[in-house]
Amino acid sequence: MLNRRHFLSSSLAAASVALLPRPLLVAQDAVVDSPASNIAGGREKVSWRVQPFPMQQVRLRDGLMLRAQQINLAYLNQLPNDRLLHMFRLTAGLPSTAAPLGGWEAPDGELRGHFAGGHYLSACALMYASAGDEAIRAKGNELVAELAKCQKANGYLGAYPENFYDRLRNYQKVWAPFYTYHKILAGHLDMYVHCGNRQALATAEKMSDWAASWVAPLTDEQFERIKLVEQGGMCESLFNLYALTGNPKYLALARRFEHKKILDPLAQQQDDLAGNHANTNIPKIIGVARGYELTAEDRDHTIATYFWQRVTSQHAYATGGTSNHEFWQAPGKLSTELGKSAEECCCSYNMLKLSRHIYGWTADPHVMDYYERLLYNVRLGTQDPSGMLMYYVSLKPGYWKTFGTPDKSFWCCTGTGVEEYSKLNDSIYWHDDHALYVNLFIPSELNWPQKNLRVMQQTAFPVEEGTTLTLRTTSPSAFPLHIRVPYWATQGATVKINGKLQHIAAEPGTYLTLDRTWHDGDKVEIAMPMSLHTAPLPDNPALQAAMYGPLVLAAQMGRDGLTREMIYGDLGPFAKGQKDYEPPTARAAGRSPWLKRTSSPHLEFVSADNTRAVPLYTIMDERYSVYWKVENA
Repeated sequence: MLNRRHFLSSSLAAASVALLPRPLLVAQDAVVDSPASNIAGGREKVSWRVQPFPMQQVRLRDGLMLRAQQINLAYLNQLPNDRLLHMFRLTAGLPSTAAPLGGWEAPDGELRGHFAGGHYLSACALMYASAGDEAIRAKGNELVAELAKCQKANGYLGAYPENFYDRLRNYQKVWAPFYTYHKILAGHLDMYVHCGNRQALATAEKMSDWAASWVAPLTDEQFERIKLVEQGGMCESLFNLYALTGNPKYLALARRFEHKKILDPLAQQQDDLAGNHANTNIPKIIGVARGYELTAEDRDHTIATYFWQRVTSQHAYATGGTSNHEFWQAPGKLSTELGKSAEECCCSYNMLKLSRHIYGWTADPHVMDYYERLLYNVRLGTQDPSGMLMYYVSLKPGYWKTFGTPDKSFWCCTGTGVEEYSKLNDSIYWHDDHALYVNLFIPSELNWPQKNLRVMQQTAFPVEEGTTLTLRTTSPSAFPLHIRVPYWATQGATVKINGKLQHIAAEPGTYLTLDRTWHDGDKVEIAMPMSLHTAPLPDNPALQAAMYGPLVLAAQMGRDGLTREMIYGDLGPFAKGQKDYEPPTARAAGRSPWLKRTSSPHLEFVSADNTRAVPLYTIMDERYSVYWKVENA
């Protein structure tokens, strides 16, 4: 999302879509969480090759992810519903004495409502699904009921008046009305899908009917011009609404929201991404991916897979993140794009969403390699101990991480952040008709009732270089267990079952398969030694990131001049008067790493000139550099 100081009328606001993490369908008040569900009339035309387990069947256990989830839940509970509802009530002509929120939710903000009535609902729904917290479900249900009172008879729901859309229709400057509308729509869909709230679905249908009426008089040419103003997530939510209701008008409306200017070159496998605002467009591709699943149109598949391949191979840094100052540049041109406002967090959130679709179609472990890289290097570590969230992950040497404030920021990335930290269990375990796939090494417990099976995963990953799985079953159960062997496990992986070493091939970038009859109490221990390796920039191999396993290591550059006001608040990485820092230098022989791990039990490293480095996700209140200037020895 463009900062206000960078307001543009032709390519506005970057943010992300509220999450329906996979095709979801709901029967009556039950929550059904499966991409293969056909209970709404068989509207899925393409089944995923592998499916994630419903979040309700996976619970986090003590570790990094559970602590992040708990911090996020505490922050969600801090925000009173009356304050979230304030501008919706005033817009609807209803009384409110609540203190207004600030930042992008302020009474004069043109995106007001995007977080309060959208991202926040999605976060409540996802948190309930992932943690089973009844209080946050009740809070979300109350918000849905009160928002319904604010919905106009014609279906419109917003925290600003309908005349914003008159400005949009007349090509006047306005800050992305359909971006905000999408967030509210998606939040209601999430409350229906994950919490069984039928009122939320009814509100979403009325909202979509209003949107259909607004779009109907427009010619395709007029609407294409209007779509230059950000609206990318509308397509996905309307596809999801069609999947839930079967109403073909929502399918047709989703197709109308597709943006030909962006999608047509991708359909021809042309990378014309340079100069485009990154996160304005990633949600459009997620929408196309959803369209493929519902219509089996080959064009949609081509667009989604080509886009994913190009972004991950040509427009992504060592961390997996993408964008600089929120835009893409020419393919492979990254060495001049190490900016203070690099790697918008919403981009990473949405690339994780798209990756889940690609992986579901393919079961390709390389997709989960990317997912892991992005999760640990850009998503983990963008939340501070009080639940405050980041907008950008700076890549400019000597800069620092910057966070929002509890009630005066509400950036786009605040919204996707509270969603992200509400669904940290959603991609650990997958399955097909017969087999179990373990893709992420996160302390957790899986309940698989169809096989009378529970799986407990115990690990201190990524500090621990491996994981342990304990299977509990009421009767012997035969099935293949596939464990991802990451690309970085170049020293191989070893497996023990009940303490006995197994002689099984374990090539990096594949699955290690254990196909046997499992008994209650069986224990699988997997060791995957990590090693140091480098990630040079494609257009300047002398600029390299140091990595340990999946982790990018950041050089620690001290706290000189940093104040709390520079770390928290609206200035963020745009604080004035900052001097330029050179990247740290290192000498290496070929591609050999220039760092050595210290004797500390923590992940700490040191270079020959005594520059210390730690995983990027652990950096909080100090200057750092992700890239080093490397001279060959």
